[in-house]
Amino acid sequence: MSSESLQPAPALCRRTLLAALGGAGLAATLTACGGSDDKSSDSSSNSSSDASTGSGGGAALAKTTDIPEGGGKIFADQSVVVTQPTAGEFKAFSTVCPHQQQRVNSVDNGVITCPAHGSQFSVTDGAVKKGPATSGLTAANIKVSGDSITLA
Repeated sequence: MSSESLQPAPALCRRTLLAALGGAGLAATLTACGGSDDKSSDSSSNSSSDASTGSGGGAALAKTTDIPEGGGKIFADQSVVVTQPTAGEFKAFSTVCPHQQQRVNSVDNGVITCPAHGSQFSVTDGAVKKGPATSGLTAANIKVSGDSITLA
């Protein structure tokens, strides 16, 4: 007889399973939201004065008249917020707050706000106006053609 006790291998606990699934989901999300294959490193390519080259073919978001001057509009399904800092100038940013990857949910008085912890970002360039976020919103590419705004 052996003095070692024979115990079955421990079963996979719920906490371990949820952590593994959460990690896999996070990895998939980060992969999907990763950098683009865009060869341009010019971050100003999302303004109306910088026409996008190539076929474009993005999804139509809005009419230019739908975006208030000095404010913006959130397009949750496309994970983008489009702003008009000054008349005729349009910018776009990801709706994902860099602090803890929550979604921004409002644009008022020149500020894009994340409800989770109160981070605020500029409608002009997505820069942090108030933390806890320490980096700004990621620029997104749009194309303005006539009175139509599309994803580039």
